[in-house]
Amino acid sequence: MLVLLFKNFIRSKGTKIGLLFLLLIGFISLLIGRQFQQKQQQNIVETALYQKEHIARNAAFHKDEMGLLLYYIKFSLVNKTLPINSLAIGQRDVNPSIQSVTIRGLEAQKYDSELNNPNNLLAGNLDFGFVLIYLFPLLIIAFSYNIISEEKESGTWKIVATQSSNINFYILKLFYIRILSLIAVLTIVLIIAAFFLNIPLDQPLLTFYGLGILYILFWFSVNFFIVSLQKNSNFNAVILLTIWLFMIIILPAVINSYIVNKYPVPEALELTLKQRNAYHQKWDMDKQITLDKFYKHYPQFKHYPLPNTEFSWLWYYAMQQMGDDESAIQSRELESKLKQRNQASKLIAQFVPTLHTQIQLNEIAKSDLENQLLFLKETKQFHEKMRLYFYPKIFDNTPVNQEKWKKFKIETFNDNSKLDFAKAFLPLLLFNLILMGFGWLNFNRKRQTF
Repeated sequence: MLVLLFKNFIRSKGTKIGLLFLLLIGFISLLIGRQFQQKQQQNIVETALYQKEHIARNAAFHKDEMGLLLYYIKFSLVNKTLPINSLAIGQRDVNPSIQSVTIRGLEAQKYDSELNNPNNLLAGNLDFGFVLIYLFPLLIIAFSYNIISEEKESGTWKIVATQSSNINFYILKLFYIRILSLIAVLTIVLIIAAFFLNIPLDQPLLTFYGLGILYILFWFSVNFFIVSLQKNSNFNAVILLTIWLFMIIILPAVINSYIVNKYPVPEALELTLKQRNAYHQKWDMDKQITLDKFYKHYPQFKHYPLPNTEFSWLWYYAMQQMGDDESAIQSRELESKLKQRNQASKLIAQFVPTLHTQIQLNEIAKSDLENQLLFLKETKQFHEKMRLYFYPKIFDNTPVNQEKWKKFKIETFNDNSKLDFAKAFLPLLLFNLILMGFGWLNFNRKRQTF
């Protein structure tokens, strides 16, 4: 029976075109992911080469003053990009994966990013996460909306009902064939992705695959429930497309608008200006006041007195530090609001399967907002480490040629946060069971109408 049903399903030109179209779009998304992956790798290679040449060139040119040299030198920190990130690019197309900073004020550098065409950023990347979230449901709707209604409208359903010993299981078989077809497409694309994008067959990829299957089952569950109402094909198609529009576009936009207004975030530009203004004001202040604040922040440097000169690097870097300190409140507020937004998004998304799946896919790929916040936190620690290493050398006016500059390589941040499998899978699983349960009850209640 299953073989006959499958042959009847697959021989339709519409079915073949739909599946081939989805496979084609899936392959295109992998190509886009490959381009993104290569760009990230190229950026890392170029950054490593640039830092090496940049330090060597400046060390040769500014060889008399350590303070002047470190005014220019930048040190780079890389947010490690996993191969699976090519499947769900997420925040990585907006936020930089490489931070290059001097030991001067951090807040004026922390939110620097690459120049990108804003129209491209608005459209986003056609990664496989987009294909799975947006396009798979449309094909599921096209395959399933008229499973029963078409037979009824053509007058053949009564014949099918009388020839089947259990009509409910017959309906499940119809869905089962379509489910296997979509899961087969998902499996083929991910197997190709594993080889084409060098994604290891490890826990993140298997989790990505598991979420993909549950998401496909969610949309089949939605179709199963709507079909169980036993309305005509036009009604089913309109309702299902309305659900798709509401779940995919309207509801996420409403939730985003709510979160943005609930947790307003101060502009990064405002924070940068605050830091720079706080720094520039120190030029007109008593130098000792600036030094006293600096000593309070770093008591280990109290033994460095203020030189009796019009300019000193001790005073200059103390000004830079005070710029960061005086904008610290705004910096913490920005970080706190972004964390609140992230937590609120995850909480609300548990009740919106489409949004939940998208967030979880990004979390698996380490391309979510939480990863970016961790990277910014690591950047701050990296910057502080470089400051504490070089401050004594600047204040002691250590000769530039005594430092082994070749040892300063780019450093890499690894996001070791673990995925909560219960939170990842449970919401989708519950929605599937609830929709399937109500659909099954509807079929049992209306069995006599068959």
